[in-house]
Amino acid sequence: MSRFDELRSKAPEFIYRSFTIDEEPESVKITFDFSISGIADFRPGWTFPKPADVSIAGDRVFRRLAFSLGMAEVVSYWKAACSPVMRIECGKLSPQQCEWWKKLWYLGLGEFFYVNGIKADRESLVRIISEGENMLPSGEPVREPEGCLVPIGGGKDSALTIETLTSAGMACRCYCINDRASVRATVKAAGLPEDALITAKRHFDRSLIELNKAGYLNGHTPFSSVVAFSAEITAYLYGLKYIVLSNESSANESTVAGQDVNHQYSKSFEFESDFHSYEKEFLGTGIYYFSFLRPLAEFQIAKMFVSHRKYLPVFRSCNLGSKVSPDIWCGECPKCLFVCLILSPFLSDAELVEVFGRDMLNDEAMLGYFRELAGRSDHKPFECVGSIDEVNLAVSLAVRSRMEKGTELPLLFKEYVSQGWYQPEGLDEKDRICCASFDGQNLLPEDFRDILTKEMERLL
Repeated sequence: MSRFDELRSKAPEFIYRSFTIDEEPESVKITFDFSISGIADFRPGWTFPKPADVSIAGDRVFRRLAFSLGMAEVVSYWKAACSPVMRIECGKLSPQQCEWWKKLWYLGLGEFFYVNGIKADRESLVRIISEGENMLPSGEPVREPEGCLVPIGGGKDSALTIETLTSAGMACRCYCINDRASVRATVKAAGLPEDALITAKRHFDRSLIELNKAGYLNGHTPFSSVVAFSAEITAYLYGLKYIVLSNESSANESTVAGQDVNHQYSKSFEFESDFHSYEKEFLGTGIYYFSFLRPLAEFQIAKMFVSHRKYLPVFRSCNLGSKVSPDIWCGECPKCLFVCLILSPFLSDAELVEVFGRDMLNDEAMLGYFRELAGRSDHKPFECVGSIDEVNLAVSLAVRSRMEKGTELPLLFKEYVSQGWYQPEGLDEKDRICCASFDGQNLLPEDFRDILTKEMERLL
């Protein structure tokens, strides 16, 4: 019997027991109660700031949002044993909602299944039994929100979004989960005041870590879905109309070729579209969720981003480095290498070293990640990285630029050339096509589309 089947038989039922809402004058705390029957209890939670003149007492819409955030959180704990039954005791879901959540968990856990060698089936993976309070919209008055909430992660993508929108005169607040130096520095570089940033606190139940040490399953979860539901709560509390993400078209590419294994599934257009529909049908806040950079590829974003050089000293998007205070580039992971590569056509080797604090392009330990990013492996790194085609475009342009200047190629680029991967033929045309592309699969409102189009014309 596999470990997956063994744990499922040992833990046949996972229970989402309840959620509690505690309101203070300038904050609201939500605590969830989850349980793997007879094995473990979990009490994760969140604390959201709120305006002092806003009250959520008796607010059914807010209860619906709080319950839904619990549904997004629950998968992180459920995956420890992958119980075949999920019992929800604090909210009633429609059959359509059950299918929506099953799809998110199945596709959002694609990497988790792949890495753990689990042969999961979408239909039999989990049966959802829900009971209790009806959570469907029932004619509550719909607010008329206005303004934008822009989730900021500290990386180049969200920096480009906030820079472009504020420069166009859009009224924006920024949102982040837990305090991060790079996020605060990004907001400051954008010229926004400190109070433009709204920071929610996520309280993770660390008893899950003890279960993992005892042999229970661990792995990647669709965290961007948690971002979506928590941002929905923040936008609702502050009366903001748009949640403006910074996910790009490159996030749609599967991490493992030919399989439904996408590390970035909850950043994909498929999830964006699904969440957009779920909000409209089952949350009913009137908030509009979309990604501003969805029409663009990572290569385009990198080219536009470097024109705003004030962000180069402050931006960070290293998952390992985010656990250090203040944020750093670890310079040892595939995410750091990817960002270095995608910027390499537009910055010199010395500038790249200044940004990242080390010379990754001359680091032999990076060769494995380099091959994966360039598509010379069975799968891309399990990180939020761009497509294989645009990595090759960026590297090829960087190689050509250094050759034309008579600059010695760094180690990774020498490998690229010696292996015959460098193909200069048609490079300018590939560059032109990539920079002119505008993915039609997007949910941009017309005024946002106009802003992005004008900024592309100006910078590209």
